[in-house]
Amino acid sequence: MATTFRLSGTPASKLWFFGAGISLVLAGVLNLLNRQYGLKAFGVKAACVLTNLFMLCFAGVAGRVTNASLAEMILMLTLLAGALILSLVPASSVCTENPT
Repeated sequence: MATTFRLSGTPASKLWFFGAGISLVLAGVLNLLNRQYGLKAFGVKAACVLTNLFMLCFAGVAGRVTNASLAEMILMLTLLAGALILSLVPASSVCTENPT
């Protein structure tokens, strides 16, 4: 998002670029919320899994449309698939319960 204003292009393309950055940040925040509260709040976990699945599909389509290189596609899809897998694993959530 910080590099948006250095881009060349139309104001509309800069706005879309900035919006994509916002969506990535919000997905990251949702993953952090899932890590902290996912074991207690099923809605947070479900929203996180669906968001990660959507972001993975969106990145795949966006990579095809923009003719991303194979290395770029592998990198992005691997990172997003990793986030999706971690959001499904209960052990990746923090347990804040007191054992006493």
